[in-house]
Amino acid sequence: MTMTSDGARADLRGFEEHFEDKPEGPVSAAIIAGGIGALGLGILTTLAEASETVSGWLDVSASVGPLSGKTLFSVLIWLVAWGVLHGAMKNTGHETRRAFGIAMVLVALGVIGTLPTFFQLFGAE
Repeated sequence: MTMTSDGARADLRGFEEHFEDKPEGPVSAAIIAGGIGALGLGILTTLAEASETVSGWLDVSASVGPLSGKTLFSVLIWLVAWGVLHGAMKNTGHETRRAFGIAMVLVALGVIGTLPTFFQLFGAE
């Protein structure tokens, strides 16, 4: 037995509340889109190191340098991916566990793309 806030006893055994099942597609779309955004950042970082032309295109703010474009375009990639995936998955029952696994692989690849040890392999000489 437990006590409620007003001191009355409440028996919670057998207490079951039924929740309506909702599609997990929108949640999965948001999770996967985050991974796509991270992968976009890794790809843009590697491309900026590999090509001076791409690095120049990404130089949105002269005081910040190519980092300004990398972050700006990564956020745009994330937003577009989220919108497209949300539209495609809004009524589906995709498992969020599977989406989380997919996103973790994409994030890991994105992180690898931002590591100097990796992107310096493609550096313009």
